[in-house]
Amino acid sequence: MHPELLPVPGTGLQSLDLVRIREYLSTIIRDPDIPDDEDAWTRRLSGLGLLTGAVDGREVCTIAGLVLFGIAPRKFLPQAGLRVIVYDTEDKTYHTLLDTVLDGPLTGRYVTEANGTRALVDTGLIERFSEIISPFITLEQPALSDGFQRIKTWLYPRDAIREIIINAFCHRDWTRMVDIEVSRYVDRIEFISPGSLPNSMTVEKMVAGQRSPRNPLIVEMLRDYGYVESRGMGVRTKVIPLMRSENMTDPIFDATEDYLRTVLLRKK
Repeated sequence: MHPELLPVPGTGLQSLDLVRIREYLSTIIRDPDIPDDEDAWTRRLSGLGLLTGAVDGREVCTIAGLVLFGIAPRKFLPQAGLRVIVYDTEDKTYHTLLDTVLDGPLTGRYVTEANGTRALVDTGLIERFSEIISPFITLEQPALSDGFQRIKTWLYPRDAIREIIINAFCHRDWTRMVDIEVSRYVDRIEFISPGSLPNSMTVEKMVAGQRSPRNPLIVEMLRDYGYVESRGMGVRTKVIPLMRSENMTDPIFDATEDYLRTVLLRKK
């Protein structure tokens, strides 16, 4: 049994954002059978692995259900958040430019416009992280472009950062009672995903493209949304090539029994 399917005490159907889930069923995976009452929702979400039976017979959220679609996940699962710290130095100090913990479901909510395109109307944790970290990993040039816009320089590849933060949620150990942590220093950005690498995975195997998902339900649903690339080899096919081509360095991976730390060095 995967830890992502463990029950979260104190939760229930009311802890999930059914608007998001309805959009997932109808628009993302095009399921024609949308529940129309509480009992039907409970049966459907139990079948999906988003709800599970508790010891007292009630249906409660699984870790995956709360992390993906929870209204306020950290209220019941403190480690469901994402801590973002920005230092103006090369080392940890008491003074920070930003120190906050983000809470909310991983998934964004979209609507389909008349022309068939999908528009984001309610951000998820991944989009909120991107918004809050962007000012600290970019530089705006004083000169204007021909279109009278400020020219923005990214100090790290955007897609590499997105891939790493998504991987952290997909592969972290949910039994560890600590948040995923992102720390930006003046010369680098570090990502810490709680827990050791799953099964017999090593950094060498990960870099080579071997896959061993710890939380397959979270991976599959994020893949449905397009957050996760289809092959599941983002470190090898995206993070490493982007860092080499844009920052002229390799990412640094440090795996211990307690965490996987990924370091990206700032563009010179």
